[in-house]
Amino acid sequence: MRDSEFDFIRTLVYEHSRIHLGPDKRELVAARLGKRLRATQLTSIGEYCDLLKNRSDGQELAHLIDAISTNHTFFFRETPHFDFLRAHVMPEMIQRHRTERWPRFYAWSAACSTGEEPYSLAITLTECLQNTGWGWQIEATDISHRVLEKAGAAIYREDVVNRLPPACIKTYFQKGVGPQAGNYRVKPALRDHVSYHHLNLLEGEPPFREPFQLIFCRNVMIYFDRATQEELVNKLARRLVPGGYLLVGHSESLTGIRHSLQLVRPAIYRRPPVS
Repeated sequence: MRDSEFDFIRTLVYEHSRIHLGPDKRELVAARLGKRLRATQLTSIGEYCDLLKNRSDGQELAHLIDAISTNHTFFFRETPHFDFLRAHVMPEMIQRHRTERWPRFYAWSAACSTGEEPYSLAITLTECLQNTGWGWQIEATDISHRVLEKAGAAIYREDVVNRLPPACIKTYFQKGVGPQAGNYRVKPALRDHVSYHHLNLLEGEPPFREPFQLIFCRNVMIYFDRATQEELVNKLARRLVPGGYLLVGHSESLTGIRHSLQLVRPAIYRRPPVS
């Protein structure tokens, strides 16, 4: 890959996704582009750059963003977050619901990938809210059409699901038979609480208007430069109810970013409650 081709790709990706590809990502980009060369039956990255320049419908650009995006995830990733929800966030929110009469508990999985995060959250909310009579909803978004399709299908390989306790699998998953042997599907009781939307977090407003008691935006900002991180954090903070929580990845920190949130503990922030 020539310098000019790498610069073109990294600039295009940044403009349309705000993902920052530094010089150390050159080999990764070349490997990911290899998949698109095979899909488009092109023989060189130069030809692929010409395709991107000449196609006006944005279809191949969407495939490029899909290819570059990293979607590593698994059920209950970063377990301390879910422990904190059970021990602190949900008891507090249930108590506030009794006085403030919120119609529903709303959570947002802002970079949901293939669905493991929102379904992990759905399991947690089911168990925390099952005896309260309080309804709940999870909005889940991602920039990748490919992972959203998989998340919506809610079908996972046995080796992925088997990381969960057997009782959890039995309660929340259907075991595949026949052509689906070796797969598990999330049961409708969970799926019905999760809505998926395609969204670039930095472009426009999300397709929902409710304020959230909880937002997960984990392992996303590590791909952004400082200005983009600051823009995103403040955009998310505005969507929280006073006293609502923003959870970021444990490898992420808001140090050095101007924002209005309170640090609760590493990777957990809170919009200040109204005095």
